[in-house]
Amino acid sequence: MNWNTLFSEARIGDLNPVRVSTPDRTNFERDFDRVVFSSAFRRLQDKTQVIPLPESDFVHSRLTHSLEVSCVARSLGKIVGKEIISKYNLSDLHASDFGAVCATAALAHDIGNPPFGHSGESSISDYFSNGKGMQFRDSIADENKWADLTNFEGNANGFKILTNFNEASGGNINLTYTTLAAFTKYPTRSNKLAEHAAIHKGKVSQKKYGYFQSEAEIFKQLFTHLEIDRLTDYSFNRHPLAYLVEAADDICYRIIDFEDGIRIGLIDFRTGEELLKAVVGKDFDVTRYNLVTDNREKISYLRAKAINTLINACTKLFLEKEEDICNGKFDQSLIDILAKEIGEPLNELHTISRKNIYQSKQVLEIEAAGFTIVAELLDLFITAVNDFHIHGKDLRKKRPYSEKIISLLPAQFLQYEKSDLYSRILRVCEFVAGMTDSYALTLFRKLKGIELPK
Repeated sequence: MNWNTLFSEARIGDLNPVRVSTPDRTNFERDFDRVVFSSAFRRLQDKTQVIPLPESDFVHSRLTHSLEVSCVARSLGKIVGKEIISKYNLSDLHASDFGAVCATAALAHDIGNPPFGHSGESSISDYFSNGKGMQFRDSIADENKWADLTNFEGNANGFKILTNFNEASGGNINLTYTTLAAFTKYPTRSNKLAEHAAIHKGKVSQKKYGYFQSEAEIFKQLFTHLEIDRLTDYSFNRHPLAYLVEAADDICYRIIDFEDGIRIGLIDFRTGEELLKAVVGKDFDVTRYNLVTDNREKISYLRAKAINTLINACTKLFLEKEEDICNGKFDQSLIDILAKEIGEPLNELHTISRKNIYQSKQVLEIEAAGFTIVAELLDLFITAVNDFHIHGKDLRKKRPYSEKIISLLPAQFLQYEKSDLYSRILRVCEFVAGMTDSYALTLFRKLKGIELPK
């Protein structure tokens, strides 16, 4: 891979764009604005990050998490960009280009996640693997398409959202190819052939998948355009900046989720304090820290210092591994190969978060409820959409309940005249996945007659 071809301002439908020569507002920075002003991004304000439907207004949502990840990614990108530009004499690029691409990809990294966190993702998969969705198995003969449904992936749904043309509004988010590639942590499909899975076992880029079959051609087009090395006919190496986007996410969810746990009392203050001090390491300023008297401010101080330490450690690692990354010889998460003095306390911190936060009774109870809510809504809308496809104008007469459900679907999800079953179902999955936690809960209650509309 070559850095000159890894940066392209091409977009879907515009492979030869006019380059914005001024660094005041580049096409990569415009990508950031496009994500911020999208409705899909705005809905992240009411989607679970740590605690579903939190009572505390301090706890992070997917929106605040995404903003923080974006800030960290921008720093990672600019630090790395400055060194890469100097190393390869990339006169047409600026460090801010690296920062803008990383910031935007990070901003959008959770844009495809369903309500109720990973529980919502699992619910969609389970609906087709073990639930009512199994009835469609014989009708969707393509193994690759069926794998998209039985292993529903928020990352692939995000790629769909960022690339799909919305016929109702006449446009889409349409990011540059470089930003889309940096967004794609898992540049492969859902259904991996056994021989390929064995060859690429252990590669972090192949652990999940990053696109549905409905976007397969777009995916291949953009990775080929950027001249990213192909592994198989459906898999590629990562864009190098995807490692920085992943690192930013890892840093934030490990440190800031841990901070949330301390703030709401799921993690003991002293335990959290000592672990964060250990991550900060030699940069810990005892004198300054002792001037802080409020425990919440102490944790905030330690969080900031820990993030700074991890940014410096990850940029150093990336630059050490940069040639191997570009040659396809490196395929690991940067956070997983940190030096022992940082890595060990960070891993212990993550273990405590998993036990005390992610597996707490409060979280598990709401996630279990969310699992049921997502599956039930999915079934209602898939049934209605298929009835609409079969009966068309006679829907009110033949399936009156489905006619009422159909009326709740936005216009962009009703383009079914020429679509196949897989496409119809996948669009419903996108619709349900786009719901916020509160909207999904309220809609479920209303449609099940538990609560009447006010």
